[in-house]
Amino acid sequence: MARQQPGSGLRDSRTPRTPLSLVGPATFPPPVLDLTVVVPYYNPGPMLRSTVERAVEVLSETGISFEIVTVSDGSTDGSDASLEGLPSDLVVQVVLPHAGKGKAVRAGLARGRGRYLGFIDGDGDVPPELLAEFVEVVQKRHPDVVLGSKRHPDSEVVYPLARRLYSWGYQQLVRVLFHLDVRDTQAGIKLVRREVLAEVLPLMVEQGYAFDLEMLVLARRLGHRDLVEAPVRIGIRFSSTVSRRVVFDMLRDTFAIWWRLRSGDAYGAKRPA
Repeated sequence: MARQQPGSGLRDSRTPRTPLSLVGPATFPPPVLDLTVVVPYYNPGPMLRSTVERAVEVLSETGISFEIVTVSDGSTDGSDASLEGLPSDLVVQVVLPHAGKGKAVRAGLARGRGRYLGFIDGDGDVPPELLAEFVEVVQKRHPDVVLGSKRHPDSEVVYPLARRLYSWGYQQLVRVLFHLDVRDTQAGIKLVRREVLAEVLPLMVEQGYAFDLEMLVLARRLGHRDLVEAPVRIGIRFSSTVSRRVVFDMLRDTFAIWWRLRSGDAYGAKRPA
């Protein structure tokens, strides 16, 4: 990855906080940066600005060229205003009506200009310092996807037993339905090679938390199978609870992906690796 050059013109080519419609593959912007990181958020509280500031600091120290695209999924807690004053040549703000994490991530990725594009949760549960480690994996291995995994042997994760059991059970279901050889599809940090996203994004339909799973399943279906799992660190701030509604929605969307894979041409033809 090349070092970011001053005066790259990012400031002139972006308009902060502009409502955005999803773009098609024909208008996928050209790759002029090393990395785009999307930060989706929905009422994240005071941690959002700190998360974005730390991400800027961490990525600046890597020496790569980058942009951070923050996408509000209809937040109502004033989080949008908390981002004011951040450097507009590095941080782009997008505000959308509430429609789900998947749609917010897809909207950010669709306008990204990085050779690799990815996302990290905006609530601070996944520390932005991990971005430097993921960039190092990209520089050394150039994988199709590098994804965080709470079940990686080197991960340091502290969260409730119930959440741990939900996560384990869900990943067993994913293995049975999709034969996807990864230990965790849902950790909130991933980087994806641009060519993979250019093929995958136009086919995706999920707007909720099953976005991650659909992206990985389609990447493999299209022959992109170099999926590298990387360790994550999640401390005691991992406080979100798993409601019955969330569990139901995840299961419903997961089986919807499975059904689309096996009926009709919703996802197109499968390709060899």
